[in-house]
Amino acid sequence: MPPDPLSAASSPPLAATPTGGDGDGSTAAPAAVEEVLTLRISLGEEVVGEVRTRFRFDAARPYEVVLTFHLGRSDEADWVFSRELLRDGLHTLSGQGDVKLWPAYCPCHGSTLHLALESPHGSALLEASKPRVRAWLDRTYALVSVEAERACGPTDDQLAALLAGG
Repeated sequence: MPPDPLSAASSPPLAATPTGGDGDGSTAAPAAVEEVLTLRISLGEEVVGEVRTRFRFDAARPYEVVLTFHLGRSDEADWVFSRELLRDGLHTLSGQGDVKLWPAYCPCHGSTLHLALESPHGSALLEASKPRVRAWLDRTYALVSVEAERACGPTDDQLAALLAGG
């Protein structure tokens, strides 16, 4: 059986700190924040399984988060969506179409985040620990703030020019 691709991070795990640094004494800011969480997945009525999921944020792409689901096979499934969608989903129903997120409370698991994913290959309903997702998301904002994220994207004028064909 091939090794579990989530047993080791695709790059060394990095955590955002106020001073930056990667643990070797350097003060360079980390480039990514990632963590592997175990999510519960609904497999049908009354049947629940678990799927290990890597949450990854790359400072070079501050608008997005990548969730990599290890499906117990040699392949993985990546879902990419906006960090803002994830942030909003911690508080209220967020998203439409392929990705929907909302907070919930489970008597067995406490405060949770539900993720409903749809694709041409099927759909999935997952449940994550809301406090763990929030802690990970807070680390992404320590690395790239909302203000810094806004500065990374195109301006309204640049978008208007692009849409106008210029």
